[in-house]
Amino acid sequence: MKCVYIQRYHIDKIRDTVRNDLLGEVPMIYLNVFKFPDESMEFNFFMGIQRTCYDSFYPFKVLSKRNFERIDFEPITILYGGNGSGKSTALNVIAEKLKIHRDSIYNKSNFYGDYVNLCNVELNEDIPKSSKIITSDDVFDYMLNIRNLNEGIDQKRENLFDEYLDAKYASFKFKSMADYDQLKKVNKARSKTQSRFVRSELMDNVRGYSNGESAFIYFTEKIGEEGLYILDEPENSLSPELQIELIQFIEESARFFNCQFIISTHSPFLLSIKGAKIYDLDENPVDVKPWTELKNVRIYYDFFKKYENKF
Repeated sequence: MKCVYIQRYHIDKIRDTVRNDLLGEVPMIYLNVFKFPDESMEFNFFMGIQRTCYDSFYPFKVLSKRNFERIDFEPITILYGGNGSGKSTALNVIAEKLKIHRDSIYNKSNFYGDYVNLCNVELNEDIPKSSKIITSDDVFDYMLNIRNLNEGIDQKRENLFDEYLDAKYASFKFKSMADYDQLKKVNKARSKTQSRFVRSELMDNVRGYSNGESAFIYFTEKIGEEGLYILDEPENSLSPELQIELIQFIEESARFFNCQFIISTHSPFLLSIKGAKIYDLDENPVDVKPWTELKNVRIYYDFFKKYENKF
């Protein structure tokens, strides 16, 4: 797997980037600041609407209840927190405000657009058109498409097994040019083994990777050069080994290819990304912390420390 993304790195470009680093050039930051509405802004909004016919005001109150009002971004910024902490909500709001491309449909509430309009952004550079938000739904749809394609190939393979037997052992007489295609199939079947006949008639099976490997490939294909990439819990479907591979891919994309990343995760592996700025959404108010002080990381540390003598 290590060669999957290294192929897209050009030695000359990396050499030029390293030289620029030595001259003091810093990694690219497109999005500098994002501001969510605070409680007073939300209150003023609700004072002006009729509330009796609605039972949900999402995403209002999700972030303000934790006093999460502002993000100051680095080349790699991480939103950490447990389920329900609002990290995915924050990513989707940012993507909507910046009009960043997404593949999967995202359900929005009646007040979603109103909330987004109350948000403010400060940019250092225009957001590149290649920018994307990648969610678990995107990765799942990609793997499901591969699975469906494989299932179609499997069914065609079974049909070809039957065609081979019919063509090889059935009596056949060439009567007219209308029988020409069948004649070619009969001759091919009689000149080949069953497996070679099927392979010659069937496209290559795309099943070559596990779900985790397919997910990793999806990230490397979707993340290009010079873009703002928003990743919502990218660790889903990835083994620890592949998460470490993804870390290296993200770090080098930020350093060498002018990519900026905003990531939501509670994976201790992704939280260890070098130079990442981490917002802890489990705190109230939300605070910036080093990854080694996060609760989820400490749980892993304490667990393995307890069994240290087993290693």
